[in-house]
Amino acid sequence: MSVKNVVLIAGVHGVSGKAAAIAWSKVPNTKVYGLSRRNADLPGGVEGIVVDLLDRADVEAKLSALANVTHIVFAAYIEKASATERSQVNVAILQNLVEVVEKASQTLQHVVFYQGGKAYGSDLGPFKTPAREDDPRLMSPNFYYDQEDFLRRQQVGKGWHWTALRPEAIIGYATGNPMNLGVAIAVYAAISKELGIPLRFPGTPEAYRALYQVSAADVLADGTVWAGRTDSARDSIFNLTNGDQFRWQYMWPRIARMFDMETAEPVPMPLASYMSDKADLWAGIVKKYSLQDIPYNKLVAWNFADFIFSSGFDNVSSTIKVRKAGFDGCIDSEDMFRTFFEQLRAEKVIP
Repeated sequence: MSVKNVVLIAGVHGVSGKAAAIAWSKVPNTKVYGLSRRNADLPGGVEGIVVDLLDRADVEAKLSALANVTHIVFAAYIEKASATERSQVNVAILQNLVEVVEKASQTLQHVVFYQGGKAYGSDLGPFKTPAREDDPRLMSPNFYYDQEDFLRRQQVGKGWHWTALRPEAIIGYATGNPMNLGVAIAVYAAISKELGIPLRFPGTPEAYRALYQVSAADVLADGTVWAGRTDSARDSIFNLTNGDQFRWQYMWPRIARMFDMETAEPVPMPLASYMSDKADLWAGIVKKYSLQDIPYNKLVAWNFADFIFSSGFDNVSSTIKVRKAGFDGCIDSEDMFRTFFEQLRAEKVIP
């Protein structure tokens, strides 16, 4: 095979990184490398490189020999308690990767990196909707802004370009990535069903009725490949969601039917508290249904689900910019949830 594209996926074991690796590996004449700090199974056709992006010496030792890289997909992330620390460390891992790769590979063409609703303040409270890419920034520190500013500075006088994609609540599966709304819903449903109780929406009444949106990992991955191969995506920021919005008020009963369950009136119930004693119950479910033996604390981050289910304001982004630029990927969110839960069942993650 004559190789035309050589793609590095940073954070390949995450939900967005794994999906991007799969999508790029389907492009003819493409070699895909997956970068991560840990060893784990990789999608077919992806070659793994274990590297600590925070360690500049390790990055140079592992990646300097790659002299023909054409694309970087940056899906890596390190969580820190404070916004300042979060910005410092996540800029550092992007900087280490880009500086080493562009020095070794004069062939570098494009860098895609992911932002999200925090660029609009979705983590802080109600924000202007529909959010647009040209909305004014919030006060720093914000690692999305700082990563973007680094790439803008680094790109000056170079032949490569960048694209920032802004999804919301990415729905996909990767082992050991508990900050996943779709998995949280699925595990909550499985436990509720095992207990013989209805599938109640566990959030606030305001969140139950607010408009919300999500991004299928596959749609985001298709957008990632599109951005890396399309002139109209160069040096731009794009919101990228499924293309629709919904209210949990109407989506929740449909999700319940996907599990053959009844619903009942919502009750605000912090899952971080009410699911904290369910590890033994989950172990029994795993044994009963011969599921993957994934540690309960690695399966779901209940605090993450609680945040979304208590956000009592509309969360809507305009995707007209990415449509006008030529990307038409979309999916009905109800279909996405149904397919996603079927995937979890097929992979023996849930009953």
